[in-house]
Amino acid sequence: MEQGRHRLGWIGLGRMGYPMAERLAKAGFDLSVWNRTRSKAEPLTEKGAKVVDAPAELADVDVLFTMVSTGADLEQVYFGPEGVANPGNGPVPKIFVDCSSIGVDDSAKIRERIKALGSEFLCAPVSGNGKCVKAGKLSQVVSGPKDVYDKVKPYLDTIAGNGVAYVGEGDLARFCKIAHNVLLGVVIQNLAEIVVLAEKAGVPRHAFMDFINNSVMGSIFTRYKTPAIVNLDWTTTFTVALLKKDLDLGLSAARELHVPMPVTAATREALQFHYGVASARPDAAEYLQKDFATLLETQALGAGMRLVSENKDVKTGLEVEE
Repeated sequence: MEQGRHRLGWIGLGRMGYPMAERLAKAGFDLSVWNRTRSKAEPLTEKGAKVVDAPAELADVDVLFTMVSTGADLEQVYFGPEGVANPGNGPVPKIFVDCSSIGVDDSAKIRERIKALGSEFLCAPVSGNGKCVKAGKLSQVVSGPKDVYDKVKPYLDTIAGNGVAYVGEGDLARFCKIAHNVLLGVVIQNLAEIVVLAEKAGVPRHAFMDFINNSVMGSIFTRYKTPAIVNLDWTTTFTVALLKKDLDLGLSAARELHVPMPVTAATREALQFHYGVASARPDAAEYLQKDFATLLETQALGAGMRLVSENKDVKTGLEVEE
């Protein structure tokens, strides 16, 4: 397998998986893809990718990438009846690269099963959303055998235009992803607090976010959340339920490793308060599936305010010229 000339496979073409696989296809790599809903995969044929009818049809690729929702989903597409790593279906890829956000325990068990088949497994979760991928601002953290990482780095660099960090052996990248999402929770909660503080003092949200984004505290995240904050656009990128799960994972790891995390604990309680407020709404089920930036509305209610959209044309910092 010549480096940069592997046959690549991809499983999972959702909000994140599709643009990630698309970057590989656009770069001209030999790519075959599978998605549970085939119609979502077919547009990639226009970029040069091939669509297969079952995960097992990817068993002869050199490097297999996955981007699915849960550990159970990953186990199914790997080891299920039509799984790509089911030995009964023929050969097994030599390298597995999982970009999903799954738990450390699930990851470790899957790693052992892959290793027993004579193959290698990399954890490669990402930071960013679909727009970040398209704009070349996705980041990725990777763990597993270093020599395997070196082989697939050209593909990771193609996917994650903002940088790839190798952090060591085993499942350490899963811990990094949990820590990352703990920071995400703390930042969005505190951002909601200071935006409401500024608005109650009389500062328009768009003006305050313009100041923050151009300050030393601005980031890719604060920029791409600005339209949501200014115009109350709750199009889902990440839900409060998923954020709550990751804060729980972070706090659980902290207890096990004897690391005090008082700010994280306070943020977790703020999310619980949000759940209580949201659950009292007539549209609770639908509202709780909206973006985690809805924390801003709960914070405003706590300050005796009801927010309205400012209807401003603000940039995300992720605009892409096609």
